[in-house]
Amino acid sequence: MSPNPLVVSMGDPAGIGPEITIKAWEALRGQSHLAFAVIAPPAVFEGRVPCQIIDAPQQANSIFASALPIIAIDGLAANAGQADPAHAPAITSSIERGVSLCLDGQAAGLVTCPIAKDILYKAGFSFPGHTEYLGHLCMGHDAPYDAGPVMMLAAQDLRVGLVTVHIALQVAALSLSEDTIIRTAKVMLGALTTDFGIAKPRLALTGLNPHAGEGGALGREEIDIINPAAAKLRALGHEVTDAQPADTLFHSDARQGYDAVLAMYHDQGLIPVKTLDFHGGVNITLGLPIVRTSPDHGTAFGIAGQGVARPDSLIAAIKTARQIANQRASHAVQ
Repeated sequence: MSPNPLVVSMGDPAGIGPEITIKAWEALRGQSHLAFAVIAPPAVFEGRVPCQIIDAPQQANSIFASALPIIAIDGLAANAGQADPAHAPAITSSIERGVSLCLDGQAAGLVTCPIAKDILYKAGFSFPGHTEYLGHLCMGHDAPYDAGPVMMLAAQDLRVGLVTVHIALQVAALSLSEDTIIRTAKVMLGALTTDFGIAKPRLALTGLNPHAGEGGALGREEIDIINPAAAKLRALGHEVTDAQPADTLFHSDARQGYDAVLAMYHDQGLIPVKTLDFHGGVNITLGLPIVRTSPDHGTAFGIAGQGVARPDSLIAAIKTARQIANQRASHAVQ
């Protein structure tokens, strides 16, 4: 029997999600091990590409080469580039169905197309973003290592996790603590072993301040919070650095000294990833009972419907989800 395929949530139908999903299917349709089904109202895709509605993800394996498999949900087609809160129920329904299919063991992993949070907020969505929403949907189900969710971005040979995510920079600095750093680091270390097959992962920590605080002259968070957290992690047997200056941590030579970086705030981690490979970066949610990846970009309403959106990041997310799903399965039988 073929392995369970992946499922792809549609994201915002007025954005580039439908276009890059079609382009990803066209690029991957000859690779059966990367089969996926998209969860969407059929009207979003019908007439644009050969489609076939299916009842269960496993059916995608037999039709993936000839048609885009669709797991149908309620909703209507959208006007490209015209964001509308009326699409919010279908957007969240697509995500929820994907999570449910993964938790039930019918899908190997979930790849989420981009959403526009401000559009969802207008419809009553109460979560800061995809990552937090997925954590909520997975509550009550055990992850294969320490529970998250933790956001990690990956591009080429660089992996970067985040201690703080979708909060204001001032709040991020105030919210740092030994406990949050240790908890996030444990999730990352577990993921590097279970999801990426690294037996003894090496984790580098960034500082919060310029020059990692310059011995306290530019801030004491490194001395009072980050380095003590690193020491406690090392006492548990983990290979973790003290706070490193972020401006010298991401170049090619430095990347040879670690398997992943734990950054203290959102832009500190995302800027290096997107600079290294803007079109091919992948967002990975660690510490969930399911595999979840996504493209590392937004809805791009400004170019939606013009046929110019690049599917590179979605294709990379699909390949990464399959790799992690395979690695988890292999790790489980060891």
